Amino acid sequence: MGAKSRGCSGWLIFIVVASLIVAVIVYAVKKKQEHRDALPVPGPPGALDHKYADALGVALQFFQVQKSGKLVDNKIPWRGDSALDDGKEARLDLSKGMYDAGDHMKFGFPMAYTATILSWAILEYGDQMSAAKQLDPALDALKWITDYLINAHPSDNVLYVQVGDPDVDHKCWERPETMTEKRPLTQVNKTAPGTDVAAETAAAMAAASLVFKTTDSKYSDLLLQHAEKLFDFADSYRGIYSHSILKVQTYYNSTGYGDELLWAASWLYHATGDQTYLNYVTEKNGHSFADWGRPTWFSWDDKRAGTQVLLSRVQFFGSTEFSSGEKKGLQSYRDTAEAVMCGLLPDSPTASSRTDGGLVWIDEWDALQHPVAASFLAVLYSDYMLTSRTPEIQCSGTAFTPSDLRSFAASQADYILGDNPMELSYLVGYGDSYPEQVHHRGASIPADADTGCKGFEWLSSTDPNPNVATGALVGGPFKNDSYIDLRNNSMQGEPSTYNSAILVGLLSGLVTTSSVSTSLS
Repeated sequence: MGAKSRGCSGWLIFIVVASLIVAVIVYAVKKKQEHRDALPVPGPPGALDHKYADALGVALQFFQVQKSGKLVDNKIPWRGDSALDDGKEARLDLSKGMYDAGDHMKFGFPMAYTATILSWAILEYGDQMSAAKQLDPALDALKWITDYLINAHPSDNVLYVQVGDPDVDHKCWERPETMTEKRPLTQVNKTAPGTDVAAETAAAMAAASLVFKTTDSKYSDLLLQHAEKLFDFADSYRGIYSHSILKVQTYYNSTGYGDELLWAASWLYHATGDQTYLNYVTEKNGHSFADWGRPTWFSWDDKRAGTQVLLSRVQFFGSTEFSSGEKKGLQSYRDTAEAVMCGLLPDSPTASSRTDGGLVWIDEWDALQHPVAASFLAVLYSDYMLTSRTPEIQCSGTAFTPSDLRSFAASQADYILGDNPMELSYLVGYGDSYPEQVHHRGASIPADADTGCKGFEWLSSTDPNPNVATGALVGGPFKNDSYIDLRNNSMQGEPSTYNSAILVGLLSGLVTTSSVSTSLS
């Protein structure tokens, strides 16, 4: 009797446990299925988010502030013509282009990167920019730089990569309109190679050729011709440009050129459809230069993360007619891009460091550079997933959706626009409170002042800048989320055109919802 009772009890326990297991499995399958159900793909641009639209309009004005040369339809009342003789010693017109930051140098490496990023932003989010009535200013800024880059490449194996002497330039505090110092030209060539800067310039021209392809085919073709020749020059005569030009090491020292070669070849693949470029970045040079499996931060010096996201686009939307080696390489780029994304998501097991206020934290010098660049890549990757109906990525066993990536990017943009412990907008001209002593020469000196080289009284002044450098994205906070608004504080207070380009891309991706095109060509 007792044995029968124990048997019934055992069967009852078994049934209960089995039922619980089935319930858990059903629940897990249901939750997994919920994760796998991709969000619907949005169509044309939807309703504008006016916060981001307004900020985008402000950010684009900084490119007007930074213009060199004979200004056309000048919208900045305190700016005027400047550097009209740049390039004359080589019988070139290098008067256009843009000043790098708060100084008056034209550094070709970050300027070309600025053009590449502006092109990428326009190609992916031109419809969104247009909906916010900001596409024309973006195109104007891009062409002002590419006009300069074309003139800076007078022959196949010569590229002018710098106008001005940085040592002389940084001993002056003056308006660009009144400069009288000599502005020497610096080039890379066969005997003084600069693979990194030449490849970045090739990337800029290839990307821009796609931007202008339907509106100005002649200009687009010219850009592509320069891009292909520059890539051949960069690849044939290899060398780090800052080894050839020692003075630039203090300002824009390059840590290598493999990333730029991959970046340029990736853009040339998109611009030409030539499979040779895809083979270059996958089978031929992927193992040497891509650092597959090791996530990095995207910047003017390191293009690996940007290349991984750009080539993920090919893996998301490209043809299936790839060789097995090309397919394997593209998958490696995408896997690494997803590792980059996992490092950005705050709830990911591999999340990167953040300030208490929520800003991704990498470096105290120009602290906003990496969060903005990472957020731009996150928006892009989110939209690639959404458009391809890819429901999730896996981060060490935890699933995240396109919405998670977009939320991360929005959190960083919101921090920049004032949702931070300082309640300060780091975008000058946006919001009620923003830095008033931006480290920027032209903004710090009254438009009617002719100081000569020695206008340092304006650098040391504690008054607000007499001119507002509208659209400037300053360097950003310290790790404790604090900011010291002093003109001499260049670590936190100096803006740059390349950071502005990245911010334009980020804001354009957030300004409204829309699917991305499955092809950039």
